[in-house]
Amino acid sequence: MEPFTEKVIKVIKSIPKGQVMTYGQIARVAGNPRSARQVVRILHSLSKKHDLPWHRVINAKGEIGIQDEELFFTQKSLLESEGVQFKGKNRMNIEAYRYSPDCEDYI
Repeated sequence: MEPFTEKVIKVIKSIPKGQVMTYGQIARVAGNPRSARQVVRILHSLSKKHDLPWHRVINAKGEIGIQDEELFFTQKSLLESEGVQFKGKNRMNIEAYRYSPDCEDYI
């Protein structure tokens, strides 16, 4: 497994209940700020295998970015069960729920 992939997995696993991180934020903390799309691929391909809390990852606008209706409602329900409140259908106050770990923890 690539070192970046290992770091991304570690970062995602560290997101506490009731908090979220963006794809870009995870890429930055894992050491490659321009790799948000790679974070998406890692989540898609390795979430089950590594039991990742995939529902705690959102887009930079503070929205659920999943287009599939069933997965969208699953993600929203999981976040709401952890105390995350939404404004409208899919937007949250990202600053209220953002997890900001220290980048040095993952180097």
